[in-house]
Amino acid sequence: MSGFSDPDSVARYAEGPVRLVPGFHGLQQMTRLLLAERIADDAQVLVLGAGGGLELKAFADAQPGWRFCGVDPSAEMLALARRTLGPLTSHADLHEGFIDTAPEGPFDAATCLLTLHFLPRDERRRTLEQVHRRLKPGAPFVVAHHSFPQRAGEKEKWLARFAAFAAASGVPDMNAQKAIATMGERLPLLSPEEDEALLREAGFADVSLFYAGFTFRGWIAAKP
Repeated sequence: MSGFSDPDSVARYAEGPVRLVPGFHGLQQMTRLLLAERIADDAQVLVLGAGGGLELKAFADAQPGWRFCGVDPSAEMLALARRTLGPLTSHADLHEGFIDTAPEGPFDAATCLLTLHFLPRDERRRTLEQVHRRLKPGAPFVVAHHSFPQRAGEKEKWLARFAAFAAASGVPDMNAQKAIATMGERLPLLSPEEDEALLREAGFADVSLFYAGFTFRGWIAAKP
């Protein structure tokens, strides 16, 4: 995640998700709608991986009564989040660090978009457990990240599709190929079955897939 501390990478951050994540704005909108099904207009929402502020702004624009607690390990990305939020910054308390930095809550809901694929399996499970601990009973949790078949042959096919989508979205082909090489070598990727199992092991129930876009998957779950 060191790239999120590089000033040039931070400055270009907003361009990346739209080019790399199929239906990126739709993912944000679906996340907000799924939360709104279950939480009040004055809810407290934990946003893990809040750097950049893209989902914070999307949520705050649509739900002006929600209050957010955003957590991210990059000070530069949190500064970008403040700039992205602009006058809506007053709706969010931002904390530099990982899940242990987050207040105890309990929160009415939580989200973690495009973040967990950076964490090794054990740390991913621990992070999910800590999110679960900070939620009220019945609170929804929406999570989305890279999650696709990891068997030999299938993994390469899905990575190629990710690269093809990026190239079709305007990313130079050489950069797209470098991206999938980096993903395959450095990211601790899991299959959808493994990700769903981790959610249940962390204590979440009613785990349901709501989003699938090439290498990305998204689930909604709840604390019993």
